Amino acid sequence: MMRSARISQQGVAIITALLLTSLAIAIVTSLFWHQQVQVRAIENQRLQLQKQWIVRGALDWARLILQEDGKFSTIDDLTEPWSVPLADTRLDTYVASNSTGSDVASAVLSGAIQDAQARLNLTMLASHGVVNSVEVTAFEKLLSALQQDPSLARVAAQQIALTQRHDSAKPGSAQPMRFIHVDDLLSLPGYTPAVMAALRDHIVFLPRATPVNINTAGIDVVVARLPQISRADAGMLVAQRRSKSFRNMNEVTLSLPNSPAIDSSLLSVSTHFFLVNGLITIRHASLQVQGLVERSGAATYLLWMREV
Repeated sequence: MMRSARISQQGVAIITALLLTSLAIAIVTSLFWHQQVQVRAIENQRLQLQKQWIVRGALDWARLILQEDGKFSTIDDLTEPWSVPLADTRLDTYVASNSTGSDVASAVLSGAIQDAQARLNLTMLASHGVVNSVEVTAFEKLLSALQQDPSLARVAAQQIALTQRHDSAKPGSAQPMRFIHVDDLLSLPGYTPAVMAALRDHIVFLPRATPVNINTAGIDVVVARLPQISRADAGMLVAQRRSKSFRNMNEVTLSLPNSPAIDSSLLSVSTHFFLVNGLITIRHASLQVQGLVERSGAATYLLWMREV
């Protein structure tokens, strides 16, 4: 019996040792796993910061291009340097040779500058809290041209008017939805992802009322902006500018049948607002951003930047 007791004690000791070993292995494994997670998190944060700084630099570069263009050009059209997209560009072409092993050196950058005034500015759907029926009609025409429900124009106009009226309301009142980015329309009834996919490249929200640039706008936007001309006339204007850009509104008027009077507050040949799109890829991580730049004279200002 004493021998059996000794064997039992040895078995218990072995089992205890195995349990302690297993516990130690589990603890060490857990520590290594947590350490790996922390390292990966720190690495992701570093990559994110690198991407943000590179994109910020790209936006500054775009602002410089627009700034230089504003010094020497009184019109804006699709033949100018700012309108040329930046194809995929490896940054190791521009960094020092001793930095080619870094994440930044392996980054790929692409982007484009777009004329924001080539789009219909939906900020104009209301003014001082009152729906602008002329702008509602213009948006209805654009929606119809894009085969979307024209009643969506008044839905947006009423919400924008409500937002404007809130600015003069008493503090503490319920704040309505504000519109800064086009995708903010998704909060309104009827504005589905499919509708936004059709609209996204034709509309914009700008800080103030703006004319459409006839040198950059598409046919659908021109037709919506100028109710007195036909789609054929709008197509003729767009085709004509491909050979020679319009330098003033008088040239636009003379190019149309019967030379109709055109409100200069609705149409122009130059632009003050531009959308800057950028995509940066570092290894397997990517960041896509969009920014709105305002150009006033020879100065440029970044109004907002967001991930898309």
